Amino acid sequence: MENYNQEITIRSMEEADYEKVFGLWKTIKGFGIRSVDDSKEGVIRFIRRNPGISVVAEANGQVVGAILCGHDGRRGCFYHVCVREEFRQQGIGKNMAVFAMKALQEEHINKVCLIAFKKNEVGNSFWKSVGWTFREDLNYYDFVLNDENITTFQ
Repeated sequence: MENYNQEITIRSMEEADYEKVFGLWKTIKGFGIRSVDDSKEGVIRFIRRNPGISVVAEANGQVVGAILCGHDGRRGCFYHVCVREEFRQQGIGKNMAVFAMKALQEEHINKVCLIAFKKNEVGNSFWKSVGWTFREDLNYYDFVLNDENITTFQ
């Protein structure tokens, strides 16, 4: 790939990264963006609650990958894991995940989870290839507390 020779920097996401991260999200096919949770205020609130553990990957000043990562004191969770399409297959996703997992370990978190939509073949294949376990022993439920938090898909 043409991007192989570009230097990639993996670092903690900062509040100032929001516009670039949001711009990245808008380029990812099938990506769901929630009107409240993924607004600037929502993401900044999340980063402040979970400082230092969300991740961005940069190439030439552009954000080419991101993971929102948080924890509840017991288990970590990855949200909105993505890498710009032309930068995939270069280890960026794996390096971001390792960066976030090390940050979680520093906070004494021993397990991390994520949700991947069934139709996200690229994501599901990736997580299986880097050693994550697909859980068949549980069902996932959620309950909407804010009907105004609408998801739009790219």
